[in-house]
Amino acid sequence: MLERYFELRAHGTTVRTELLAGLTTFLTMAYIIFVNPDVLSAAGMPKDAVFVATCLAAALGSAIMGLYANYPIALAPGMGINAYFAFAVVGGMGFTWQQALGAVFISGCLLVVASLFQLREWIVNATPRSLKFAISAGIGLFLAIIGLKNAGLIAAHPATLVTLGDIHAPGALLAAAGFLLIVALEQRKVPGAIIIGILAVTAASVLLGLNTLGGVFAPPPSLAPTWFALDIRGALDKSLLAVILTFFLVELFDASGALIGVAHRAGLLDKNGDLPRLKKALLADPVASVAGALMGTSSSTAFIESAAGTSVGGRTGLTAVVVALLFLGALVFSPLAGSVPAYATAPALCYVAVLMIRGLAEIEWDDLTEAAPAVITAITMPFTFSIADGIAFGFISYAAIKLLTGRTRDLSTMVVVIAVVFVLKFAYLS
Repeated sequence: MLERYFELRAHGTTVRTELLAGLTTFLTMAYIIFVNPDVLSAAGMPKDAVFVATCLAAALGSAIMGLYANYPIALAPGMGINAYFAFAVVGGMGFTWQQALGAVFISGCLLVVASLFQLREWIVNATPRSLKFAISAGIGLFLAIIGLKNAGLIAAHPATLVTLGDIHAPGALLAAAGFLLIVALEQRKVPGAIIIGILAVTAASVLLGLNTLGGVFAPPPSLAPTWFALDIRGALDKSLLAVILTFFLVELFDASGALIGVAHRAGLLDKNGDLPRLKKALLADPVASVAGALMGTSSSTAFIESAAGTSVGGRTGLTAVVVALLFLGALVFSPLAGSVPAYATAPALCYVAVLMIRGLAEIEWDDLTEAAPAVITAITMPFTFSIADGIAFGFISYAAIKLLTGRTRDLSTMVVVIAVVFVLKFAYLS
């Protein structure tokens, strides 16, 4: 049955290989079940319910990708966008987490429509390459400042805005050690390096008496506190337009980039460099995002960590289905997830930041009309504490610089439209 459905022989793989690939992928991305509840709890969301929603959204998205598109690519609530949800939309702009979930739901529905009618491919292809890399790098910088803050390694200062935190504090020292451990394990190609780092810091904090362990296994907590708690009507407020657009664009580029990147590494692209069944694959993350918003978590995306599974031979959707089943199995670890302190997940945020910031290397630094908007995009995100403002200034500056230098041929209609929308937003909605 598995052979017929997933066409294992045609893809040069076996059931055993796919099972191993699924386990490998899960271990590299399982950190999300600890990090996502910790991040979203900063928005006032109940941590236990978010834990359940995270596992279910990851299982659903991965199952859709595996069963419908037959690709070895796993999905889960994305890093970066969850921080924007908690710290910018709720913490910074003052919206409720219910409204933020409503915005996730609306952006997910728009992405479903864009995927069905191939608008998504058009938008991705029309967006400048430099801005795609800059958005990813900017989100990485945004994650870095949040991770350093949660670790206690940086702190607010009335004169300089930010300064060095108390580096003698046990939490800060454990977070720094956790980051070094993750980097060392990743360099040595140890599967599950991030989750090992999180659990190691948590264990050390318990042994040192800084934290208490509430247990390891228990029946899954109730989803009731976040189940259908989203406020769609509140999300339709004009002041949330930029937030919806930001969710839409980040989901668009993040998932598409990860999908193509993993497929390329796994040799799944055809002779023309295209991804077969792309339309099916592009439906997985928006459907998971819509469902996730209904259950109580931020947007889902394809995880670049899926490359870990393809590196050990995963080539079909069976790999993703295995990941989905493992996320369902992780539902019994809620006490452990609830015992993880913020400084234990901080190293994971900082490590993911390292992976995302490296996109700056792909920018054409010799062309100022490409480099300047990219830098503006990347540095504005952490300095304004807003992914939305970073994307906005990036598109506006890109369009303006190209127009002022006479490089109008480089401008697509989509870039101009998005830039105009953001200008109107700053003019009338800010």
